[in-house]
Amino acid sequence: MPIDILQTGKLHASCEATLAERYTVHKLHEATDKDAFLAEIASRIRAHAGSGVQADLIGKLPKLEIIAGFGVGTDNIDIGAAKAANVRVTNTPDVLNDAVAELTIGMMIALARRIPQGDRFVRDGKWPGAGLGLFSELTGKTVGILGLGRIGKEIATRAQAMKMRVVYHGRKRQDNVPYSYYDTLLAMARDCDWLVLIAPGGQGTDRIVSRAVLEALGPKGMLVNVGRGTLVDEPAMVDLLLNGGLGGAALDVFENEPQVPAALFALDTVVLSPHQGSATHQTRDAMGATLVANLDAHFAGKPLISPVV
Repeated sequence: MPIDILQTGKLHASCEATLAERYTVHKLHEATDKDAFLAEIASRIRAHAGSGVQADLIGKLPKLEIIAGFGVGTDNIDIGAAKAANVRVTNTPDVLNDAVAELTIGMMIALARRIPQGDRFVRDGKWPGAGLGLFSELTGKTVGILGLGRIGKEIATRAQAMKMRVVYHGRKRQDNVPYSYYDTLLAMARDCDWLVLIAPGGQGTDRIVSRAVLEALGPKGMLVNVGRGTLVDEPAMVDLLLNGGLGGAALDVFENEPQVPAALFALDTVVLSPHQGSATHQTRDAMGATLVANLDAHFAGKPLISPVV
């Protein structure tokens, strides 16, 4: 018998192709009348492929067995509701570590050396009349990492290659890492030139980078967020960037993305990216393959590849 799975958003092309070969896929996001479409198929759905699954959807799928998430973060999946309904949840860790770490360092260099501004300067024909100016570099600076997990460690390795000093803050000190640990984020921000955020979202980290933390980072400090927009007090960040209380920011994520505070657009002290951390062909292919592998393992009665619950 075919296994019916629900998809509520677009996935990478290679992932969708493989799912179509192995399962009967129902694409809710393409339905004109979503309520009617869901009511017709709900009793047959045994799996969900992708993220963005909340309690109300879980409650409408009586035979749901597994939510195979696309991405490492699970803050957009109601884990509590999944547990209560005895639904397994998986994600796609590890395969995106390098891509996110590369983008992080790239955004740091772009901010420090004003690469986007230099590109516009040349394109606008301004170079013959003046120089762009002198800026900063990463060499010799201290970078503090909030969230020294798999991706955080890859960022740290690359930062060391840039001759930076690495320190970190997290829920607890880690054994066997060559970086200094800070008990509080505030203290780390005060001692850093750069603050990189790669912690997960959710209630425990909501606006953990408060105005006080941003003020401790200071008018020469640089903020880099490749984790979740909810980690930062965004209005405070915008205010400090506008009044010079924060030196600069490189942002791949935002609190209400794809909406971005318009006040940031005119600032040369920010680099903005549309949540591109894992957006490479090879990484998205690998993420899709991991999602499918988790589904295959579940329905074959084998251990899940990357279980969350």
